[in-house]
Amino acid sequence: MISWRKHYKQTLIAIGLLLSTSASIYGQDGDPKNGEKLFKANCTACHALDKQVIGPPLKGVVERVKTEGGVDRDWLHKWIKDNKALRASGDKYANEIFEKYNKTEMLQFPNLTEKDIDDILAFTTNPPAPEPAADPKKDAATDAAAAAPANNTTTSVVIISLIAIAGLLVWILIKLRQLVKLGQSEDLAGLNETRVKSFSEIYAKYHYIGKAALGILALLAAYGVWNWIMWIGVYKGYKPEQPIYFSHKIHAGEQKIDCQLCHSSAKYGKVSEIPSMNVCMNCHRTISEYNAEHYMEPGKDKAFYDGEIKKIYAATGWDPEKQQYTGKTQPVEWTRIHNMPDFVYFNHSQHVVAGEQAIINSFNKKNPNNKIDVVCKACHGKIDTMNVVQMANDFTMGWCIECHRTTEVDMNNGYNKEYFKNLHDKLKKQYPQDGGKITVDAIGGLECGKCHY
Repeated sequence: MISWRKHYKQTLIAIGLLLSTSASIYGQDGDPKNGEKLFKANCTACHALDKQVIGPPLKGVVERVKTEGGVDRDWLHKWIKDNKALRASGDKYANEIFEKYNKTEMLQFPNLTEKDIDDILAFTTNPPAPEPAADPKKDAATDAAAAAPANNTTTSVVIISLIAIAGLLVWILIKLRQLVKLGQSEDLAGLNETRVKSFSEIYAKYHYIGKAALGILALLAAYGVWNWIMWIGVYKGYKPEQPIYFSHKIHAGEQKIDCQLCHSSAKYGKVSEIPSMNVCMNCHRTISEYNAEHYMEPGKDKAFYDGEIKKIYAATGWDPEKQQYTGKTQPVEWTRIHNMPDFVYFNHSQHVVAGEQAIINSFNKKNPNNKIDVVCKACHGKIDTMNVVQMANDFTMGWCIECHRTTEVDMNNGYNKEYFKNLHDKLKKQYPQDGGKITVDAIGGLECGKCHY
């Protein structure tokens, strides 16, 4: 009995030691899967696993700092939480790293717990294997097999239709043969002798009808020429290929980037400029490859998108390996899509700032099933759904005038309320049935000099 108790106690002690050891190992090594999520949320702006971005590659960083600086995981915890304080304490290795990477200060992460940092370090030490991507060929084969019954049905319908058409043609040929025989009868021969033999005789007999027909044809021709002239310079649907592929659907749609982040002068200037390549580099300095596998256009793969990012680097003279500019740039010759004639004045800021809410409200009122949330879309269409930008509207004078006649001025705006106070009171009396609503045309929106020099 005593021996059993002794072995029982030893067993419990062994189990306890095993559990405590396992717990300490887990706490020390961390969870790579959770570390991957934390890495993507906190680190990918400046780091990658296998290459230098702004900071060094982080794969195997635990072993590397141990070899290079003789420091351990506790040092990494201090560095990640507050590297500035660590450098200020006089830590030699921390200051060496700071000098090595051009004195680029790393962000502090005091919000990360000890376990969070252990998880991130576990991910950099032993990153989990990526899940196998779906095989498009296999999916295509499955879809083809599923579609086979439908294809068979379609084939049967086509064959039956062709047989019916062939039967109809045979019937028509038989009827034509009968008509030919009838034309050779004596009755029709007599009728043929009484028919008019020349066009001049027909015209002499029906010249009034002929003149009327010619007049109608002349009017139709004149209308056709006029219509053709009026559509010169209207390029709705125009979508040229650009030297660097840029998808607004990915940037404005998928990534929710504000239009005015790139086209900043649309808010404060007359012209909405084409962004410089340095604007692209604000993001693509750290985004050197395309990792949004969930969205790729048909016929395009990761290699295509990565190649377009390399074009940005070539244009700006950026060396992604050394993380510095070479000074050798290549200008990009973009193809302009929207281009007003020289005799037309159009101010973007006037529409984007002063008329923003009025234009959005007017558009949504006229298009209840196709509402917009950004003023740019009223003229340029739903740009966040376009992979290749195209001209979404006519941009004719009539199109602009129609907008001015239907867009109501926002009188809740403090400036408009004060500046157009007398006009507002006058229109209330003049058009009591409309409640004195003021549209753009009422405040000079149809005056020639407003839009033409």
